[in-house]
Amino acid sequence: MNVVMLGSGYVGLVSGACFSEFGANVTCIDIDKKKIDALNAGKIPIYEPGLDNLVNKNHKDGRLTFTTDYDGYIQKADLVFMAVGTPTRRGDGHADLKYIYQAAKDIAPYLEGYTVIVDKSTVPVGTARNVYRVIQETNPEAEFDVASNPEFLREGAAIKDFMYPDRVVLGVVSDKAKKLLQELYRPLNLIEVPMVITSLETAELIKYAANAFLATKISFINEIANLCEAVNADVHAVSKGIGLDGRIGRKFLHPGPGFGGSCFPKDTKALVRIAQEHDVSCRIVETVVEVNEAQKARMIGKIRNALGGSESGKKLAVLGLTFKPETDDMRDAPSLAILPKLIENGARVIAHDPQGMEEAKPLLPSNVEYCDAIYDVFDDVDAVILFTEWHVYRGLDISLIKEKMSGNTFIDLRNVYEPDTMKANGFNYVCVGRQ
Repeated sequence: MNVVMLGSGYVGLVSGACFSEFGANVTCIDIDKKKIDALNAGKIPIYEPGLDNLVNKNHKDGRLTFTTDYDGYIQKADLVFMAVGTPTRRGDGHADLKYIYQAAKDIAPYLEGYTVIVDKSTVPVGTARNVYRVIQETNPEAEFDVASNPEFLREGAAIKDFMYPDRVVLGVVSDKAKKLLQELYRPLNLIEVPMVITSLETAELIKYAANAFLATKISFINEIANLCEAVNADVHAVSKGIGLDGRIGRKFLHPGPGFGGSCFPKDTKALVRIAQEHDVSCRIVETVVEVNEAQKARMIGKIRNALGGSESGKKLAVLGLTFKPETDDMRDAPSLAILPKLIENGARVIAHDPQGMEEAKPLLPSNVEYCDAIYDVFDDVDAVILFTEWHVYRGLDISLIKEKMSGNTFIDLRNVYEPDTMKANGFNYVCVGRQ
């Protein structure tokens, strides 16, 4: 089976590599020649555990190709996946679909024989039918269907999520399209992965609803953590107590400085806009967005209070910059909302991140200092702020950190360490939702 993946970013590259591992002949097409040249040279433009080996293996075996050309590839494709960006549109919060529609126009003249065009990007309800209209208007002779196949990949665990998914959602309008997609995903039959076959609109909404629900759990536990601080309760125990209820589940009940990344911020905003356009109330998701922004602001206040009421003149060590561990993704990372405010008010920031420092440099103020060696970041600092719970930060030498610091404040925004242990080691330890 011949598959074309339009876009070689996070979703396109992971999906293309995994489909090629399934045995399909996959061509990833991208307009960024620099990125394509790097991929052909074996250089992966993003950090995702295991992706480099998977890409290079299938590229070497001839099942995974990278190019900037449409001609010769679209014509032979059985399925063309759209995995281009759908960022938040400036000004109104809606998903910007210009890349989707441009890709549809670009491929339309090359379609030959029956082809299924598949929306892999996260797109508002109705987009698939608009893609169909754009292609049909551009090439009235084309024989094709449009389908929706949303992705549910967690950054840092994307390959596992693709190879062992909870479900595969297929929004289709014809049996022919359904059969082609089912054949592509046939290797998953061996592990009995559920296939949700539904309409285009339903598939599109499933993606938004899933992300909004997970974001809701995060904002919920963050508000509960704030209440725990006020009433002298322990949010970890609360989280465990409610998470053991099978109707609730334990995942996404970890308090912190708010959610970020490529999905939750833009998808919650887009879902609110979709509801508004259809005159439907979506107040829970609206509040989730508001709570998340408020949580970031609250963290600035927490840090300031821990520093004695002012960050001016303080030297701060920052552990972790990315929005979550096991990725170099800085999109909507809480650090981007919090650190500039501290620096603006006179703080000096020295940062470390295992993978995200190069990505962070153009996004953070130019006077942020970066350390390649973890323990160098602690030299003569007044306080430590742990933003991202990378595994390498979970077993640090606490005594050495204390020895290297000039102050003793440790602000743990991910609750990696135990309060009693840190206080016993002489730290002014501040965390989220615990005393």
